[in-house]
Amino acid sequence: MNVKKFVETQLEEIKKTIGGGKAISALSGGVDSSACTVLAHRALGSQLKSVFIDHGLMRAGEPQEIAKIFAGLGIAVDIADKKKEYFAALKGKSDPEEKRKAFRYAFYSSFGKEVVKSKARFLIQGTIAADIIETQKGVKTQHNILEQIGIDPEEGFGFKVVEPLKELFKHEVRLVAKELGLPESIWNRMPFPGPALATRIIGEVTPERVALVRAATVIVEEEVTAHKPFQAFAVLLEDKGTGIVGGKRHFGNIVIVRSVESKDAMTAEPSPLPWATLMKISKRITAELPEVTRVAYELTSKPPATIEYI
Repeated sequence: MNVKKFVETQLEEIKKTIGGGKAISALSGGVDSSACTVLAHRALGSQLKSVFIDHGLMRAGEPQEIAKIFAGLGIAVDIADKKKEYFAALKGKSDPEEKRKAFRYAFYSSFGKEVVKSKARFLIQGTIAADIIETQKGVKTQHNILEQIGIDPEEGFGFKVVEPLKELFKHEVRLVAKELGLPESIWNRMPFPGPALATRIIGEVTPERVALVRAATVIVEEEVTAHKPFQAFAVLLEDKGTGIVGGKRHFGNIVIVRSVESKDAMTAEPSPLPWATLMKISKRITAELPEVTRVAYELTSKPPATIEYI
């Protein structure tokens, strides 16, 4: 892959597609959306508005952190608070596909409002090849796929979708992001799913359950940093298990720790984390989150499992 040529080609394509109009860039802080946002900003300048949707499902402090990083790159980011809309869309849903589709609808509806407000006609987003392949094959619904499965975004939400990275896989997107001058904290960061922490909660997604898995995720990410896995995170199960808190029986939550090695996210193997690391994660989660009584490490490859839990 000739990265410089790819960037030059996409800059011209974006300019040609948008013309003299306005566009919104859907920024989540992951390498895909970040690379897209920088590409679009270089191509369009003041014609572009970069928007971070705060749906209440991100990692701790992420909206503010991402806005600060992009401000350092000369790109202003609007943070749109849409927590109520997303939690309302997910309320009462426990089926994985229902949750993914509800998130997708909330995603495009919220950006549709931002597009109308900005008098724009285009939404630029970081769809990559793996997103399209997995959705079309029925592995799981990705939140950023519409046209590829026969849904017209202009008819349904009022804008056209532009996807500069849709032919690339994750490792190629990292090269593009690095070429664009994004900091290593972005171009080399672990993948984070579009539906965010909703993919790491089995059962209904509520603010309380999100807060729990968010706190557990902070612990996992801190403890595995030195081992540099492709992706690592915590999952909150719907089942519960008996534990002992304060010398008394406590029926508490179960957290699964997942860490994998991969190149393109199409296949993955469990990370061979040291026993000492796993024990430290377990002890920290149960000590810092007393509502959790059991912690387990998952050993399944992709396939037969997916990396994320829903």
